[in-house]
Amino acid sequence: MSEARSTSPTSRGAGTGPARGSNSANHKKHTRFAWALGIVGAVVPAVILVLVMAFAWTYYHAEIPEPEVSQKATIVDSGGNMIAEVKQADGDRKVIPYDEIPQTMTQAIVAAEDREFWDNDGFSAKGISRAVIGKLTGNADAGGGSTITQQYVKNAIVGDERSYSRKFRELAYAAKMKPGNGWSKEKILESYLNTIYFGRGAYGIAVATQAYYGKSINKGLTIDQAALIAAIVRAPSYYDPAINPGVVLGRYQYVLDGMVSTGAITKQQALEVRDRLPKTIEPRSFSDVTPGPSGLIKRQVLAELPRVGITDKQLRTGGLKIETGIDPQVQNSVVQAACRQNRIYKCPDGKLNGEPKNLRAAAVSIDPRTGAVRGYYGGDESLGWDYAQAGLQTGSSFKVFALVAALEQGIPLSRVYSSAPYQASNGLTVENSDGESCGSCNLATAMKMSLNTVYYRLMMDLQGQAKAVADAAHQAGVARSFGDIEQTLQEANGYPEGGVVLGQYPSRVIDMASAYATLAASGIYREPYFIQKVTDSDGNVLFERQKNSGQRVFPAKVADNVTAALEPVASYSNGHALSDSTLGSRPSAAKTGTVQLGDTGNNKDAWMVGYTPQLSTAVWVGTNGGGAIENLNGASIYGSGLPSDIWQAAMNGALTGKPIQQFPEPDAVGGQAGVPYEPPPVTYDNTTTQPRGPRTSPRGGDDTNRNGGDGNWTPVPGITIPTGPPRGGDNQGNENNNDNGNDDSGNGNNDDGGDVPNPPIG
Repeated sequence: MSEARSTSPTSRGAGTGPARGSNSANHKKHTRFAWALGIVGAVVPAVILVLVMAFAWTYYHAEIPEPEVSQKATIVDSGGNMIAEVKQADGDRKVIPYDEIPQTMTQAIVAAEDREFWDNDGFSAKGISRAVIGKLTGNADAGGGSTITQQYVKNAIVGDERSYSRKFRELAYAAKMKPGNGWSKEKILESYLNTIYFGRGAYGIAVATQAYYGKSINKGLTIDQAALIAAIVRAPSYYDPAINPGVVLGRYQYVLDGMVSTGAITKQQALEVRDRLPKTIEPRSFSDVTPGPSGLIKRQVLAELPRVGITDKQLRTGGLKIETGIDPQVQNSVVQAACRQNRIYKCPDGKLNGEPKNLRAAAVSIDPRTGAVRGYYGGDESLGWDYAQAGLQTGSSFKVFALVAALEQGIPLSRVYSSAPYQASNGLTVENSDGESCGSCNLATAMKMSLNTVYYRLMMDLQGQAKAVADAAHQAGVARSFGDIEQTLQEANGYPEGGVVLGQYPSRVIDMASAYATLAASGIYREPYFIQKVTDSDGNVLFERQKNSGQRVFPAKVADNVTAALEPVASYSNGHALSDSTLGSRPSAAKTGTVQLGDTGNNKDAWMVGYTPQLSTAVWVGTNGGGAIENLNGASIYGSGLPSDIWQAAMNGALTGKPIQQFPEPDAVGGQAGVPYEPPPVTYDNTTTQPRGPRTSPRGGDDTNRNGGDGNWTPVPGITIPTGPPRGGDNQGNENNNDNGNDDSGNGNNDDGGDVPNPPIG
């Protein structure tokens, strides 16, 4: 008995120890599981709560914008005539109201993209579940689970980023698009069809109808036409019938079946069109190119829009009307004077007609009273180089700014200088074109004759010398920088060389027209501009240029005395004075310029720049590569030749019928007002010759041979005017001892001006 009741600790321990350890382990596992379950039970509701709160916050703050659609902008001249259109790559969308969209189209798009559209709340739980299962099973036909409402939200608001956050926001926005928030089903469908991409660059159903069927949506869409367009939406490039007709046929049939299942059409109607696609037109490539000179105006207008506060979004969606200062009469005259025969527009009387094909021309006309660009011709290659914006050497047309600087410093037009060759300290010899000379003459006569040596001596007399000339040019309106030129009219050391007075540095045609316009406005600068007014498609004025009183940069007496010195030039330069067939002669002030091609004896740039009180026009003639410029006879072109022909024709045409306006009488500078009287030096000679008429041969010709070979001009029997340097004379100075140094580094002889070095053409 005692053995049977034995309770030995050893035997008890051996028999019960393992059972207790197992129970303890199980207990711990159960405890951990319980904790995990508890944590999950706590976290999941918390996550759900956070998601619900985030959804509610997103829903509450969601603001659904009205659809924005791309619309073309129109650029017009001051008379309302179209210059160019600005089209967007996504087409010129037109918002079509719901009741004007063909019913077949609304039925087809619902059948293709969201057959529960009329019943769902902006999103479809069934569709989302189907999409999730499709993702898990790899069923591509399951669809993306997005309703029409969600697709609109994605396209118009949240974008198409592939992320859960985007989908979350998409659902919140879609859920808010309800009638109570101003979004009826009809409005949603209208917005969707006006913004969705249909391929072929077509956004919106109106553009899509044109892109595929070449007709207006107002003419309606048949069942098969609507079904095909709806079929394409899913993958426009892939389902384009011009690319994959066999593939799109299956999708097209799917849409027809959907139209039957939604009750939009009968089975019989579907069967009648089921096996064939409707006829479509060939795809058209998108192009926003405006050919010819108008394309270059368009380029300048687009560049100016941001400066007047018009955003890219406004340009893209506003249906803008951009009114410019381009005057149709001026523009036509400028283009017709500077053009050559081409395939873009008619050019019967262009001055380049018949001239060598390598010649190029540019012309810009600016209103001195406002700064408006009234005429603009930079060439005919709208996608190529705009020569009105190119950096080009200006030749003697830049002497004007030396005269401005001189008058500002109190040096009058009556100041007399020698026209003999000028020897600079660096070994440079400045000479006049073709040996022209006045002996010694005042600044007005030297400007008319375009004497390099006189104006180089004048520059050396100026306080600041070459820099004074550059400063005057900048003040007048020559750009301080453009293109890749950070600082114009100077060397790397920040200072100009002496050749600045002879047009050594590149300037643009538009700048020269603007700078001379400042002189025409008696010293008041007005920045040149193209854009006058901008309105949107609803007629709202987004920008309107106000009257510009300008900035006075020179005293009126300075500008007006320059004008007086320039008045004889047009007539003196081979008879290019202005006139009106009805009103008579028209006063003008002008200056020619010619740039030689190194030491080749040829010219490479030729200019005529001039103005009346109403209009300033700059004309350049050159080549596209800075080569020699020759006319159809093989003779070198000078500023007094082809450029002056273009300038005269452009100005006469632009001002036809406009009142004849006189320039102001200048006040005195340094005791002299206007052009001083200067009797010509005379000698008496018994040789009888014919009066010298307008120059018809290149200025490189030997005039002395045509006047007796002695370098003199005999206008009437017994009177001879020296036209060459005094024989045996080597006077380097001027008669008033105004040459106060040769410490310049000027370059070149130029024109109508002589040679200048050839920096790269910008």
